[in-house]
Amino acid sequence: MQVSTFKAFLTVVFFSVFSIGFAFSSSSDSDEKPFDTNELIFHHITDSHGFHVAGDISVPLPVILWTDNGLVMFLSNEFHHDVEGKTIVEKGGQKFVNVHEKIYQLDGGATTVAFDAENHPTNAKRPLDLSITKNVFSMFLSMFLIVLIFTTAARSYKKSATNMPSGIGKFLEPIIVFIRDEVAIPNIGEHKYHRYMPFLLTLFFFIWINNIFGLIPFFPFSSNLSGNIAFTMTLAVITFVITLFSSKSYYWKHIFWMPGVPVYMKLFLAPIEFLGIFIKPMALMIRLFANITAGHVIVLSLISLIFVLNSIWVSPASVIFTVFISVIEVLVVAIQAYIFTMLSALYFGQALEEEH
Repeated sequence: MQVSTFKAFLTVVFFSVFSIGFAFSSSSDSDEKPFDTNELIFHHITDSHGFHVAGDISVPLPVILWTDNGLVMFLSNEFHHDVEGKTIVEKGGQKFVNVHEKIYQLDGGATTVAFDAENHPTNAKRPLDLSITKNVFSMFLSMFLIVLIFTTAARSYKKSATNMPSGIGKFLEPIIVFIRDEVAIPNIGEHKYHRYMPFLLTLFFFIWINNIFGLIPFFPFSSNLSGNIAFTMTLAVITFVITLFSSKSYYWKHIFWMPGVPVYMKLFLAPIEFLGIFIKPMALMIRLFANITAGHVIVLSLISLIFVLNSIWVSPASVIFTVFISVIEVLVVAIQAYIFTMLSALYFGQALEEEH
């Protein structure tokens, strides 16, 4: 047996034994509360106001609210991990509750939250929430890491007498050259790609690093930033705006009066091409969101099989498939960052295209 095969075998055995023990501990509580797969999955893929470490240990994050009476700030641990609106936090004469990680302000002298048939609060309103949530914290962390990595790489070039990088610079240089030679130049053009390289590199590394954070299941990582539709929408909107401001006259002529086709086809294709202006960034937004979210859901679903079937004999198969999907996810997080960057470059190139 080769060393690599033996290591893989030990890894699977370790996770299997760990899952069996986890299954035993869960089965002892099965009489108290049935296992809810949906609650487990949505708890892990949605944003939250704090990091859950283990058991009752958590890392709170600041809750920042703008209300009718001004700014209100406090730490999220004052809700005592309650997401059902039972714990009321009083600040500045105002009462706040956490309902499924959404902060509500109670009306007047209300002392409890009233819910309608769809479980929406009826006697509370949502203030402007400016909180540092888990996703926001992860975004700031990735920004700091990107600045640190590229600053260190730049120093390695500056210190080198032969302009050859060292350390982290050796790792980054092939990736940067790949984005330049395989993404920017083919799609934008050899004479126009320079001005877009900073954005394309930032986009690629920003998405990639945040995707990697989502694969690491412990603090200060574990956030699902790319699985947040608002995050992917913001990136898509930035690409959309840059495309519009980069567009040449031939780009709009190709949309509203496509050359080389009969007049009746021009009239037919014009509205379709116009809708395509908005469909392209929407496709960018949904593709990244759906692929990253699907990966997390599949992994959590495979783990949940142990508790849904309530059998320790399922754990080896569950862990094997979970490890397999997790390995694929390591590739997917990089591929999705590459696809988003490549399509963005392609849209820029289409906007810059000159009439032949």
